[in-house]
Amino acid sequence: MAGLEPKGFTWVITGRLAVSERIGGYGFQHRRVRREEEVVWLLAEGVNTVFSLLPGNQNQAAYEAAGLRYFNHPIVPDLDPAEAPGVFADLDEALSRRGACVLVHHDHIDDTVVGLLGGYLVYAGLIKDPVMATSIIQEITGRPLGPEGRRLIPVPG
Repeated sequence: MAGLEPKGFTWVITGRLAVSERIGGYGFQHRRVRREEEVVWLLAEGVNTVFSLLPGNQNQAAYEAAGLRYFNHPIVPDLDPAEAPGVFADLDEALSRRGACVLVHHDHIDDTVVGLLGGYLVYAGLIKDPVMATSIIQEITGRPLGPEGRRLIPVPG
């Protein structure tokens, strides 16, 4: 397969929702050539939308030039749980287009990112029990979820 798999790439919902570290790397490690190779790989995998959690619109022009839709919902490391529903609603919008295949990315795949993904599974009604959502998102991402992430998984009420 052509291209280069983005660092930390994992399907959350196969063929619909994935997560990775920032395409092309982050900070002084970011490389345009690496970003281009990772975009080629993502397109070959069927990804057609980038949902960035980074502040600003880094690489938006490059994504759009490659034919990727772009959404941006900046987050902070200690995201207030009251702000999570806004992220879920924007992610829902990104996934609403028929055939949408969305990559969520941030500099790192940390508790906040994983917690938001687990929370989205509850928000979207794919999993009812927040404890089960926590367990499943930990299994999917291969990392334990600390309290910063767990607090972003809503309890249906």
